[in-house]
Amino acid sequence: MHIGVPAETRAHETRVAATPETVRKYVAQGHTVSVERGAGAAASYPDDAYAAAGAQLTDATTAWATELILKVQAPGAAELPLLKAGAVLVGMLDPFNTTQAAALAATGVTAFALEAAPRTTRAQSLDVLSSQANIAGYKAVLVAADLYGRFMPMLMTAAGTVKAARVLVLGAGVAGLQAIATAKRLGAVVEASDVRPAVKEQIESLGAKFLEVPYETDEEREAAQGTGGYARPMPAGWLQRQAALVHARALEADIVITTALIPGRAAPTLIAAETVQAMKPGSIIVDLAAGRGAPVAGADRAGGNCPLTEADQIVTRHGVQLVGYTNLASRVAADASALYARNLFDFVRLIVTEQGTFKLDLEDDIVAATLLARAGALAR
Repeated sequence: MHIGVPAETRAHETRVAATPETVRKYVAQGHTVSVERGAGAAASYPDDAYAAAGAQLTDATTAWATELILKVQAPGAAELPLLKAGAVLVGMLDPFNTTQAAALAATGVTAFALEAAPRTTRAQSLDVLSSQANIAGYKAVLVAADLYGRFMPMLMTAAGTVKAARVLVLGAGVAGLQAIATAKRLGAVVEASDVRPAVKEQIESLGAKFLEVPYETDEEREAAQGTGGYARPMPAGWLQRQAALVHARALEADIVITTALIPGRAAPTLIAAETVQAMKPGSIIVDLAAGRGAPVAGADRAGGNCPLTEADQIVTRHGVQLVGYTNLASRVAADASALYARNLFDFVRLIVTEQGTFKLDLEDDIVAATLLARAGALAR
């Protein structure tokens, strides 16, 4: 099998789809790997490391003209013509972007979107959303700590005592739990909220206080169970009660980390503009859903978990800094790439035989769930 690893070209993307570690494994299995020169440079993987691992260093055209193409993000408009019909493309291809998916299908490639992998025990080793969200939650706290004008831990000094920072984490999925753990390591007092009651024990085991919104109806309890490890949209009554609690706790917080995303839907609003206006000057909001929220009235953009967030910007509103970085994992590029490349390696083993041929087994729940396009048509 000839495997290609093109360089990523999208703005703010510093990750790479294969590292010298995984290249060495592919080569050991008998595959030929062509890596575009400079593909790993932004993630601190130089060309000579790939060459030492057995890769062929090539130009972009050669990397794209292979049988199996490994990518981090979906090809851009300028890259689509480089794809050849019959090739297989694997990456984070944003399966809910129907326009982009249709453009991929039109090239005649077979495409697998790894974000669509089922949240099962068997799929854990190739769960790209979890591996990258874990990094994003960690980095979100470090970005906030850097911007915050005070200490994170409580300090007792000869000049007096400094109170610990108060951190509020909204959403306790993989990113939220890592944000809680990181903030606690830095000495902050942490509170967290999530619609799913099942995460209460996990939150408290990390040393944070769980902000619980009581359920008043069976409909609320059922929605709170989530689907496939993800939260579901909650009824309006529960959301109103949650909004009141979040508003009150945000006014006491120094740092707010929001992580709520619902696949295929706009991210929910958790921090209202009125809440930001009432927060303490110098507070920080890091919005991991920036650019994926509802459209903002009167503006040609989407917000995030807060409508005041602007994608890939740090803006100050009412004395509060709002961080809208949309690709926090790329700010930890070396480790993010290492974990992502291992995810890809485990997935490739499902679709490539020991003889180096493709095996498209639609009876395999992981293969079936991730298949986005095949033979010029969308698979979903």
